[in-house]
Amino acid sequence: MRSRPARPSTARATSPAGSPSSTGSISPLRSAGTTRKPPALSTSRPAFAPNSAPQTSSSSRPDAGGPYTRRVPRTERGYRCSSCGWTTVAYVGRCPGCQAWNTLEPFAEAPRGTAASRRPGAAAPAASLVRLGDVEGDTAERHATAIPEFDRVLGGGIVPGSLILVGGDPGIGKSTLMLQAAASLARGGLRVACICGEESPRQVRMRAERLGVADAPVDLIADPSLDAALAAAESAGVDVLVVDSIQSVTVEGLESRAGGPAQLAEAGARLLAFAKGTGTATLVTGHVTKGGEVAGPKLLEHLVDVVLYFESAEGGVLRLLRAVKNRFGATDELGLFEMTGAGLQSVENASAAFLAPHAPGASGCAITAVIEGSRPLAVEVQALAVPSALAAPRRIAAGIEPARLHLLLAVLARRGGIPAGALDIVASVSGGLRLRDTSADLAICLALASAIHDRPLPAGTAFLGELALSGAVRPVHQANRRLAELARLGLRGAVVPAGTAAVEGLQLTRVASLADALERVGLSGLPVRAVPHHDALQQPQRGEQADQ
Repeated sequence: MRSRPARPSTARATSPAGSPSSTGSISPLRSAGTTRKPPALSTSRPAFAPNSAPQTSSSSRPDAGGPYTRRVPRTERGYRCSSCGWTTVAYVGRCPGCQAWNTLEPFAEAPRGTAASRRPGAAAPAASLVRLGDVEGDTAERHATAIPEFDRVLGGGIVPGSLILVGGDPGIGKSTLMLQAAASLARGGLRVACICGEESPRQVRMRAERLGVADAPVDLIADPSLDAALAAAESAGVDVLVVDSIQSVTVEGLESRAGGPAQLAEAGARLLAFAKGTGTATLVTGHVTKGGEVAGPKLLEHLVDVVLYFESAEGGVLRLLRAVKNRFGATDELGLFEMTGAGLQSVENASAAFLAPHAPGASGCAITAVIEGSRPLAVEVQALAVPSALAAPRRIAAGIEPARLHLLLAVLARRGGIPAGALDIVASVSGGLRLRDTSADLAICLALASAIHDRPLPAGTAFLGELALSGAVRPVHQANRRLAELARLGLRGAVVPAGTAAVEGLQLTRVASLADALERVGLSGLPVRAVPHHDALQQPQRGEQADQ
């Protein structure tokens, strides 16, 4: 039997003072029932080396120089909506700002040297104060483009140092109008430059040849970088700068696609600073999205001085240029152009362009006059009523707000005694003009009544008046100018509200209510024609089949 080897001793060496040694020792096991107390926290402040800096929180950092007095800016990252500019740090499928789906795109913006990057406590430089009476007045003359309708909408021409935004659907004629205006200004002795971001210089040359302005001394800048293009324009001392378009230029330092919300906002701010700082008149084109907004979100309308919109009738040759915002002229001004092979041509007689020829004796046609900006226009409202086989008859409006059409149909049924609940109603405005003037209410109602009864209105007669829910015909503003325009076009009479002043060349028929107007034109008291309703088109019941 083998002997078990001797077990090594577990006794530890002790120091002369009776304390365990610090090296080569194993701590003995605690006896059962004993507890170990946690080490006491030291309340004394640790000593630092003479050359070491104390670690302090960001809120108690001193303002003196050193590595802790300057905060390091971080790159901003997240997701931004391409439609409204709403930002978030996490991706979501639907934007809470505009309720659009799948419009969030990632972005990463470099830090900027703004006030947020300065050290805390640093004061911004004080701005200077200038009294209003001490500011010098603007004595600079406007730059006339020699395009009558364009100058009319601008208020007489282009103001030096202004920023103008021209929006519209793609292909409506924005680039054509800008090139024509640039060529006309350059031929007048001004230095004009064009940033062609969407087209190459060769394409611009081909367009100029079609328009007959290839010999105009217009400078082209074919650089998508906005900073480089503005530097070139400033060094050349241009008087007018055209940017075509703002979605095609890029701003250095932003990691987002061209045409995005961040790019548009920064490009608009830099163009505004360039125009105001150098006194250069700047014209910018921007596309309109499906939602009817310029350049995606409306990030530029509050920055620019003038906002112009191009409108067009579907499939038509007429182009309407409307001023929505103008700091140097009247808003809601309207310019009329015709697209031809030689470019956009101004339409001098706008009223004649909106009066569509029709067969004599046609029902559902009524002429009225509206005020667009500073001039009256004669337009024709057309209506059509056909039997409906649907449970809910259709209401189709072109150039008229659908809510306004429903309101006028209700007034016509209640106050005029002409219901249209079993008819499909189609109403439109000739020329593609959008009626925003309520003075055309009487003309719309009489055109509807004429279409429902299939009887024409008196030839050579116009209709003016705003309708109340009670059926009363209210007076309209600037009635004399409207009637004078109608008389110039050769109309013989007009149905107007009571109290309207007489105009030479027109025989006025004054009415106080819709019922009175219907009686004057011979549409009152007529039986509503029999219309097969959808209930009459249904199959007969079982009992009826048995009787048959």
